[in-house]
Amino acid sequence: MPQIFPPNANAFVRWALIGGGLFVGLLAVALPIYARTVNNAVGVPVAQPVDFPHNLHTAQLGIDCRFCHTSVEVAASANVPATETCMGCHSQIRVGDPMLAGVAASWDSGLPLEWNRVHDMADYVYFDHSAHINNGVGCSTCHGRVDQMTEIWKEEPLTMGWCLECHRAPERFVRPRSEVFNMAYVPPADQLTLGAELVATYHIDSDALPQCSTCHR
Repeated sequence: MPQIFPPNANAFVRWALIGGGLFVGLLAVALPIYARTVNNAVGVPVAQPVDFPHNLHTAQLGIDCRFCHTSVEVAASANVPATETCMGCHSQIRVGDPMLAGVAASWDSGLPLEWNRVHDMADYVYFDHSAHINNGVGCSTCHGRVDQMTEIWKEEPLTMGWCLECHRAPERFVRPRSEVFNMAYVPPADQLTLGAELVATYHIDSDALPQCSTCHR
């Protein structure tokens, strides 16, 4: 019977299986990384109708986050500032500055500024800012050092896996409520001990946090 396959066919199949396995393994590693970074726009500045340097307003001028994000402690949404909030200062400061033309146009027309969302959760995800703020989750934990940003971008992927890292072990991340708005806060060396105490003090239900219904309602 004539030989159908060449002598090196077995070696070819062997290396094809090995190569295929390596390719699948690399793909399994690369796709989540891509989904959490490049495809998730992590670190990519989001253009806005008016340039708003957070570092100028927060770090240099000392304006508290809550001056603009007024509902962050009491509602699910942190809200974005209305034109009236901007004009509270800019009707007196840097009046006529071309950089503020969009704010002036909004004020004159009565049409709100259409800010572009940066942290846009999927419709099937329920996220409550007030629940996190009042339970010791700092702004910088999710949003990064916004006080140092000249533009605004997403610092963390906000994927389900990333959120579950905290929900499964909140003691690793919670801080005293007095430090929630401290963008420069650094967890202490005994964070796990402090975190466990805060979880108990804040009555955080660690068993309920990882459950599907906590975020998907």
